[in-house]
Amino acid sequence: MSWHGADDPIPGDHFTCDAIKTLIVPRSRDLGSFAVRRALPSTECRMVGPFIFFDQMGPSEFLLGQGMDVRPHPHIGLSTVTYLFEGEIMHRDSLGTELPIRPGELNWMTAGRGITHSERTGAGLRATGSRLFGLQSWVALSGRDEETAPAFEHYEAEALPILTGEGKQVRLIAGEAFGARSPVRTSSPMVYADVALEAGAVLPLDPTYDERAIYTVSGAIEIAGDGFGPGQLLVFNPGDRISVRATQAARFMVLGGEPMDGPRHLWWNFVSSRPERIEQAKEDWRQARFDTVPGESEFIPLPEQPAPVRYP
Repeated sequence: MSWHGADDPIPGDHFTCDAIKTLIVPRSRDLGSFAVRRALPSTECRMVGPFIFFDQMGPSEFLLGQGMDVRPHPHIGLSTVTYLFEGEIMHRDSLGTELPIRPGELNWMTAGRGITHSERTGAGLRATGSRLFGLQSWVALSGRDEETAPAFEHYEAEALPILTGEGKQVRLIAGEAFGARSPVRTSSPMVYADVALEAGAVLPLDPTYDERAIYTVSGAIEIAGDGFGPGQLLVFNPGDRISVRATQAARFMVLGGEPMDGPRHLWWNFVSSRPERIEQAKEDWRQARFDTVPGESEFIPLPEQPAPVRYP
């Protein structure tokens, strides 16, 4: 997804749990056809492991004839990770990929040295109306992979490990955690998981990775006596074992990983360890040097003044 302007997230209320380093409350931004809540990047937290961008899309309802239309735009130095709870998005890219993504499935697009893609609601859903609810994150690539060849991988829902028991269901989207390993190929050690807890169920989070967070999707949870509702990013201090208890049926995402191998710079849709590489990407898009998306005639122009975020 292209970088859309959004208000900065705001810090949350005071909390007593020493394991929680930062609480981020994303602000909702109406983009016309759907709403976005951006948890990363924020002034409170720039990255969590390799996660450099984290958006909640919806929940939104499209009426007849309406839908999502993110025109072709470029990326470098990252992987886009699209995961849906409701609805469907048609992905097209400059590799010739044309594939819908549906709830529980995973689209993992690695930009590497450069890729162009679009995301739209298909014609069939426009004819009936639809809903959209999901998450898109950007995972920064390690230094050795920043200039790798672009690639796209789609994983069906049944390809992702699911762990169940004691009122818990954990779908391991990427990385290694909870004694399981996802088949998704990643550029650095990380974890990304979709967790559903019945009321009263508890999920322990071991300090496997130095940088960890959870993003609350629905329901209510409690950590060391502090309660949290939907739409909040809780970033934890390293080294602590944490228990998340559902005070009512709840769903949340677990994300994190090892710290990156150096600072990352983010400008519009470009991520790199080198500022000069971002300048090159800007000029390449301006001069139409990126590969195009078959079947697409539109594109998003290079913005004159997007809100740049740099790390550090």
